[in-house]
Amino acid sequence: MLLAIDIGNTNIAAGVFKGAELTGHWRLSTAKERTPDEYGITLSSLLQNRAIPKDKLTGAIVSCVVPPLKEVFSRAINGYTGIKPVFVEPGIKTGMPILTDNPKEVGADRIVGAVGAYSIWKCELIVVDFGTAITFDYVTAAGEYAGGVIAPGIRISADALFEKTALLKRVDFSKPSGVVGRNTADSIRAGLFYGYIALVDGVVERIKKETAGKPKVVATGGYSPIIAKEAKTIDALDEFLVLKGLRKIYEVNTR
Repeated sequence: MLLAIDIGNTNIAAGVFKGAELTGHWRLSTAKERTPDEYGITLSSLLQNRAIPKDKLTGAIVSCVVPPLKEVFSRAINGYTGIKPVFVEPGIKTGMPILTDNPKEVGADRIVGAVGAYSIWKCELIVVDFGTAITFDYVTAAGEYAGGVIAPGIRISADALFEKTALLKRVDFSKPSGVVGRNTADSIRAGLFYGYIALVDGVVERIKKETAGKPKVVATGGYSPIIAKEAKTIDALDEFLVLKGLRKIYEVNTR
């Protein structure tokens, strides 16, 4: 059984695979101040809750875009499972050529998501990941990572609006009753909801035009289920794309 962990700026996604089957999955808040013991105890509790014995784990792989947590999770996983985790970092084999100017600067989560999507659909793709930032990653029909787009995420925009204005309130992200809000809260929700739908559809259409292709558009990440229902350009939804990509990369490196 394989433990796969994706450490993002806002959330941590973790899952356990038995072969290709995702048998358990969890989402945690990212907390830079937590110690290896705190994360190790949390992982142990999550595994126990799903009746997954730690001694059944045969490997672990981690992608991390929060540098201080790399060593924390290395010690947590090693200390509480006895497994030395593999990290997605420069030099690791991904099975996917990276065509950007500087491959080392591309976030691990973006490469992993692209690998996960291509391993499933094996065609030209745009992967839209709704994380702390919203990323659009273009994968060629030959399975090459060709680059993409980075935009501020939904929560970042909502928090900035609240923090930088005197009278606007913080609101939850959800679909409003209509585009034209009849109160401040619904007006903000409408701006976030329909604004990000327009962002997604607009960027995807521009990528399609620039590449002159017909890529399949796949959404993943925290807010993807909400946006995918409304965005015209999204063809498929997979909330566990990055975890699946981690499993694929682990296979490539342990053959």
